[in-house]
Amino acid sequence: MNVFKRILKLSKPHIPKFLLAMLCMLVVGATTSALAFLVKPALDGIFLNKNASMLKWIPIVIIAIYFIKGACSYGQTVLMSFIGQRVVTDLRSDLYNHIQGQSLSFFNKNPTGILMSRITNDVNLIQGAVSEAVTSLFKDSFTLVGLVFVIFYRDWQLALIAMIVFPLTIYPIARFGRKMRKVATSTQVTMGSLTSLLQETISGTRIVKAFGMEDYEGRRFAKENENLFRFFMKAVSIRAMSSPFMEFLGGLGIAAIVFYGGYQVIKGTSTPGTFFSFLTALIMLYEPVKRLTNVNNTIQQGISAAVRVFGIMDITPDIENRKDSVELPRISDRIEIRNVTFSYDDEPVLKNIDLDIKSGEVVAFVGMSGGGKTTLVNLIPRFYDVTEGEILIDGHDIRDVTVESLRDQIGIVTQQTILFNDTVRNNIAYGDIKKSDEEIINAAKSANAYQFVKNLPKGFETIIGEQGARLSGGERQRLSIARALLKDAPILILDEATSSLDTEAEMEVQGALENLMKGRTTFVIAHRLSTISHANRIIVIVDGRIIEEGTHDTLLAEKGEYYKLYNMQFKDNNV
Repeated sequence: MNVFKRILKLSKPHIPKFLLAMLCMLVVGATTSALAFLVKPALDGIFLNKNASMLKWIPIVIIAIYFIKGACSYGQTVLMSFIGQRVVTDLRSDLYNHIQGQSLSFFNKNPTGILMSRITNDVNLIQGAVSEAVTSLFKDSFTLVGLVFVIFYRDWQLALIAMIVFPLTIYPIARFGRKMRKVATSTQVTMGSLTSLLQETISGTRIVKAFGMEDYEGRRFAKENENLFRFFMKAVSIRAMSSPFMEFLGGLGIAAIVFYGGYQVIKGTSTPGTFFSFLTALIMLYEPVKRLTNVNNTIQQGISAAVRVFGIMDITPDIENRKDSVELPRISDRIEIRNVTFSYDDEPVLKNIDLDIKSGEVVAFVGMSGGGKTTLVNLIPRFYDVTEGEILIDGHDIRDVTVESLRDQIGIVTQQTILFNDTVRNNIAYGDIKKSDEEIINAAKSANAYQFVKNLPKGFETIIGEQGARLSGGERQRLSIARALLKDAPILILDEATSSLDTEAEMEVQGALENLMKGRTTFVIAHRLSTISHANRIIVIVDGRIIEEGTHDTLLAEKGEYYKLYNMQFKDNNV
């Protein structure tokens, strides 16, 4: 019931349009009933009594009824479609914004394809329940009431015989509805898995081809696709079964009425006009009843989808602004990491980390993979919150300042370059597309990117493809550096920014990084130790703990863990 309330809440701003649509539906139901009502005067008056005046006005009335019915039918369709589309458009935006507001842990737990399925497929099913099902529910109910009035007005005894059939339909309608809801849930789960598989294999197509796994992925896709086909066919079977079943029950009622009504006409206790007016209304009555059966199926699908969508909407983001949070002033003094411990689940990834970093200092983090280096720097922009301890910027606990003002002061360049299928200009200006062309060009020059951008077919207006597919690795990285330069944030995080590049590309990028680091408090995670010899401090992290700290020369002189890592890499580079 809570799901219904939440959907109705989304529809609340559109009540005036909904009331107007209901008025149109009421007129459609009344005009449909009027057509059945006119059968008696038309048959008895024109064809049996040969009344000329009726011959003149009944066709005019029929034309007027059809005109009014058509106009109101158009009105209610447009109005209800507007309401349905507006509701799901708003819901889709709310869902997307809610997902964007989640922390990284949320995305670690929920595959991209599943989230895409929620935003697209599930929301579309809700739209069907909101507009199509609600329209049919009200319009057919009004029609039903009008036609029931006609049949009771024409012959209440025949009407009672007809009504005996209707209670028989309640159980199968409810049973079909339960089955449809179960199948709809399975269909949506499978659709999410299929979308997730598509997202993974299309984005990872290079790896698929490199390892010759096209057939394997084809089989995986075919399996999920067949599951989806099976659930779709179950849904079709339920829909296909409900309609003939209702027709059969209707046929039983009509057969009984034809027999009893025909007997009354033969006896002379009823006229052909009365009987055929009644029969017309009864036949027209079963159509809305059949549609209402299908409405139940559509509503069950919509409820199933709504439960899944609201399930995401009800997840509270791990990272949120506190009620009394303040704007973080631009850093001027230091960043303090005090006794910080962090766990993804139960096992600590970082243990009792203590660091004091002065503004403008370059601090590098090294250690074997999985030691916690990236996790530590991800705590600074609050991609995750510390489990224990605190992180302070100029004395402000970062949990006490707004997330927006905190992240506004942080620029990030990672090993995995994230670019968008947009122009070079918009990728550099990402975060503030109002930046001037001069500022964008200057950022590109400082990132050593201007020359290759100028040689692109349309220069800064060139579309670079998904993830910058039309550019080399070094070119993509220089664009991401230009983006960070343009942001001009006082705190910089470089997460293995050159580890995936060849020597020539690394030299180009390294020069751009040096320009980027000037005057900034910089956290560097480096795979190649030769790139961090200039750092003010090097922090060695092993198994989530700081075990060494110092400059490049002092750490080499101590001949500890850093010395081992350096010699191991030096040896590897000279093999």
